[in-house]
Amino acid sequence: MLFTDFVALAARLFEGAGVAVMVVGAVASVGLVAVRYQAGRRRDGYRLMRHYLGSAILLGLELLVAADIIRTVAEAPTLRQVLILGLIVLIRTFLSFTLEVEIEGRWPWQQGRDDERRPGADEASEGGRNPPHP
Repeated sequence: MLFTDFVALAARLFEGAGVAVMVVGAVASVGLVAVRYQAGRRRDGYRLMRHYLGSAILLGLELLVAADIIRTVAEAPTLRQVLILGLIVLIRTFLSFTLEVEIEGRWPWQQGRDDERRPGADEASEGGRNPPHP
């Protein structure tokens, strides 16, 4: 197997992982919120769903950006390929940035807010588990 074949395979695997993370994350988000809803903990279900789903999308986007970078490195990049990669990375980075603001409710460079603002934080007193903080 040539190096370029190996790198192309790695890029395809990263793409597949990115898509899989988003799909599995979406299904898991619905499942987690549904379980909480049936358990009687219905408060903040919408925000919690957005938190879990947004986190899955963010991770999937990061994997897709990595796949694009790997693919471009695999071959002798032309100016056109570099410009396309730059545009794709710019768009995906903008999406990641806006999702991060939506999930966290603050700009990335600001200090974290109190836990009361994070979805699921109200359950700490109920003995529930707080959602993972990305």
